[in-house]
Amino acid sequence: MFIVPMCDHFGWSRTGFSGAVSLGSFLGALAAPLTGPLFDRHGSRVLLAASALVVAACSLALAATWSLVGFYAAFGISRMMFSAPFDVGTTAAVAKWFVRSRARAMALLSMSAGVGLALLPPLAQLAISTYGWRAGWLSLAAVVLVIGVIPQWLLLVRQPEDAGLAPDGIPGAREDFAAGAKEAVYTPAQALATPALWLLMAYTVLVFPVQAGLSLHQAPHLLERGLSPGMAAAVVSTFSVMAAASSLAFGALRLPARLSLCGGALLMALGALLMHAVHGAALAFAAAAAFGAGIGALLTMLPVVWANYFGRAHFGAIRGITLPVQVVGQALGPLLAGALRDVTGDYGTGMVLFAVLSALAAVVAVFARPPSPQLR
Repeated sequence: MFIVPMCDHFGWSRTGFSGAVSLGSFLGALAAPLTGPLFDRHGSRVLLAASALVVAACSLALAATWSLVGFYAAFGISRMMFSAPFDVGTTAAVAKWFVRSRARAMALLSMSAGVGLALLPPLAQLAISTYGWRAGWLSLAAVVLVIGVIPQWLLLVRQPEDAGLAPDGIPGAREDFAAGAKEAVYTPAQALATPALWLLMAYTVLVFPVQAGLSLHQAPHLLERGLSPGMAAAVVSTFSVMAAASSLAFGALRLPARLSLCGGALLMALGALLMHAVHGAALAFAAAAAFGAGIGALLTMLPVVWANYFGRAHFGAIRGITLPVQVVGQALGPLLAGALRDVTGDYGTGMVLFAVLSALAAVVAVFARPPSPQLR
């Protein structure tokens, strides 16, 4: 929602705007190995609340920006928070609190993110249409302060054992669970020695450029294909609603998680191809539905796979090691889409590239079998 008004206001190129997203992702890649062990040691409460405060402050700075340098600084730091602390912190909290119900719990986490993404574009678009893009950033700052800081600070506990519980919230059963549980327990060094970790990283580096690139550029692509700003916002919200619904669906499935990852990548490939063909509202909604369903599978099942394959004990540290691959992919996606659009004058080439990357990721997912168990 911000790309078109800000680029028109300042005369920036799409590549220039996308570079801020890529900068933040690269900063997140540098921060992830440092923050992962902190979540294992101290939990997510303080770190998530502090990260939300930083994001709110960056949104206020973006509302006041007058230069590309200032935009890069504020947006880069904000994106870094989403790329590292938010990703590791939220998934680590769920992974540590749930074992038997992990997929369903992670689905609810992904669904909540999808609901937020469905509500924020119309809110931001309403503020932008009424008062301008600076008001849009102010509205986002207010939302982050209210939702991102207070609940984390008041309600979040590091792990169930700290509250005298077992995973899955079973009261008074901590000792029984510890005696009968067969959890995988991999240290970061042991995880790095498994083929599964490297295959999952290959999947990540293929699929996350698609996730980030298409998510960022779908609105301007739709505007260039003739949709109105309001219709484009509705399509983006449909994408987010489908991501939320797909999260619940994939969380309830009994398929092996790697096959769910394969299905998610294939849906993303279909969404990219449909987005390439968009010339009207019907096809735009179909593309958003397919792509959103794939994103829901990806964001729900990938954290489940990391936790199921390698365990709870060092989840944050292992994610901290592997997350840079994800955020580098997320950095490259928007930059590739923006650069290809600037060179060709259209997003079509980028959509085809995203479809090919997603199809390759689907093939890799099939071969990412669980490692030999290292049980507690």
